Amino acid sequence: QVQLVESGGGLVQIGDSLRLSCAASGRTFSDRSMGWFRRAPGKEREFVAAISSIDRSTRYVDSVKGRFTISRDNVKNTLYLQMNSLKPEDTAVYYCAARRVGTTIWTTNPNNYVYWGQGTQVTVSS
Repeated sequence: QVQLVESGGGLVQIGDSLRLSCAASGRTFSDRSMGWFRRAPGKEREFVAAISSIDRSTRYVDSVKGRFTISRDNVKNTLYLQMNSLKPEDTAVYYCAARRVGTTIWTTNPNNYVYWGQGTQVTVSS
């Protein structure tokens, strides 16, 4: 069992930055590909970013490319999402997610993630 705990959300203004963190329990974090998803009010859950476990290759949804950066610290068992130039449309609850042990490739499909955090609210005020 893996527990994921997100933090770092908050209320910011247009153009501000935030860094989300996701702390993972256990000793298998480095063997799992990880992802960030978000759910805006009244909308479906949306893929945001993912990072592989081996080569740390990354993938982003087009709407955040050039503004968000996903990274991981396998020593600290922590996943990050650096969010710059925030826009009102980035307002959502952000969730981190973990794939099964040994999954080296990132994926955008939420059904391929087996553990989820409780989410952290990000609100960008206009």
